[in-house]
Amino acid sequence: MINIQSDSRKIKPGNTFVAIQCEVNDGHQYIESAIKNGATKIIAEKGNYSVPTEIVENSREYLEKYLEKNYNPYLDEMNLIGITGTNGKTTTAYLVYQALNQMGMKTGYIGTIGFYLEEKVCSLPNTSVDICDTYDLLMQAYDKGYKTVVMEISSHALANGRLKTLSFNYTVFTNLTQDHLDYHKTMGNYALAKQKLFRKLKSNGKCIINIDDKYAEYFLLKNNNNITYGFNDANYQITKYEMVASGSTFTFMHKKQEHLIQTKLLGRYNVYNILAVITLLSEMNIEMEEITKVIPTLDAPAGRMEFIPYKDNTIVIDYAHTPDAIEKVITTVKEVMKGKVYVVFGCTGDRDRIKRPMMTELV
Repeated sequence: MINIQSDSRKIKPGNTFVAIQCEVNDGHQYIESAIKNGATKIIAEKGNYSVPTEIVENSREYLEKYLEKNYNPYLDEMNLIGITGTNGKTTTAYLVYQALNQMGMKTGYIGTIGFYLEEKVCSLPNTSVDICDTYDLLMQAYDKGYKTVVMEISSHALANGRLKTLSFNYTVFTNLTQDHLDYHKTMGNYALAKQKLFRKLKSNGKCIINIDDKYAEYFLLKNNNNITYGFNDANYQITKYEMVASGSTFTFMHKKQEHLIQTKLLGRYNVYNILAVITLLSEMNIEMEEITKVIPTLDAPAGRMEFIPYKDNTIVIDYAHTPDAIEKVITTVKEVMKGKVYVVFGCTGDRDRIKRPMMTELV
């Protein structure tokens, strides 16, 4: 557990509280609450308080330097895997988490569905939590002997510098489709926000990139060790794909050798997710024979193309919340199901309203 916080509600007795000013909030308003909760030191840009206080020019920079100095030496001993993209982050990250644990590598997961070590530890408020929470979760994993953590990385976290002090051993790009344009305004800005993850590699790091995505060039940075996957010419190239009600089968080529893969997951988009996992595991120097054995055992996270039998019908639950995801789920269902398909969907009203009529038209 770390001993510094920028959220007064998370202060434990003996912690240091850092008051950070941002566009929507000023942490100085919560200093008294932090002291009441047990803060024994305050880092602030102004004011006098009843506990030892250090006035600094920029409290955010102070926090970043403090975390980097006190905790990065431990994190440098860990394998950090960052996965970003519009769709597929959760499924890909969760599959990696399962696979590595089954292979005997103690691996944690941080992302949309929560914080997992051996099992789910807690839910999280966002895909990527704030910088103090991220360090706290990583140090919890470290203290319990986890040397690998796979993390979903959101564009908001990258744009707002929530991961500024972290470096990654592996980064993965799944795809980029319309989402969050209420915040980023253009697809170019959205891509550039996600690109920041690929500028955060450790010196021996590797980037895993979906070469088929039309925004792939944003992530193929010149000085990185780039490894590609997809149906087009790639380091890991799909050559054949077939879908049945029980899952998917596909073959891919790597270093002139063909490999057959079977998975419980349905749909062409899940073939991409599975191949991203295979590419990552292979680049982590895990033998292909071991990889092909573990892939058929992996399950998608709950709520991702989840099938529920009901009398003579099948209910499919999916998290799809973008036009691209809606289209892929419906297309997949229509390929394997007979009879009528009914769709019930929604789209929250506080984000990117532009995509709602597009999703309605697809449905």
